[in-house]
Amino acid sequence: MDRAQKEKVVEELGQIFESSGVVVVAQYVGLTVAEMQALRAQMREAGGAVRVAKNKLAKIALEGKPCASISGLLTGMTVLAYSEDPVAAAKVVEDYAKANPKLVVLGGAMGESALDPAGVKAVAAMPSREELIASIVGCIGAPASNIAGAIGAPASNIASILTTLEEREAA
Repeated sequence: MDRAQKEKVVEELGQIFESSGVVVVAQYVGLTVAEMQALRAQMREAGGAVRVAKNKLAKIALEGKPCASISGLLTGMTVLAYSEDPVAAAKVVEDYAKANPKLVVLGGAMGESALDPAGVKAVAAMPSREELIASIVGCIGAPASNIAGAIGAPASNIASILTTLEEREAA
């Protein structure tokens, strides 16, 4: 890799560290290519990405960034999982690590807050952005459906009473 390529990688990593809601650092010693591709696919589905980069270049890219606290985790064979959603990357990595013990979560960062493995697990337990939106929509929609039901109930009650009266008169 020549100097220009290294500078490009450092710039890309810097943008990742600035724009991501969460960055998770994990060791992937022993993962096969197929297993790594499965992790990447799961992360893409969740709206995140996985990046393997030279630790030295990642440390250079971390200088002056909010999540610079993770530079100490970058030793050995590490992978960076990140997402704009502050929960998605942590959730996918935790789920994948449960199923595949070769992926070991070292920690991460959420903005300026450093996360240890327990912190990553706690973030993964939080509801995602989509889950929060769904629950808010459910809360907003419930009163409206109750009002519509209350408004429609008297009309249906009157209709059933009229039907019952007609049946009595016919008999």
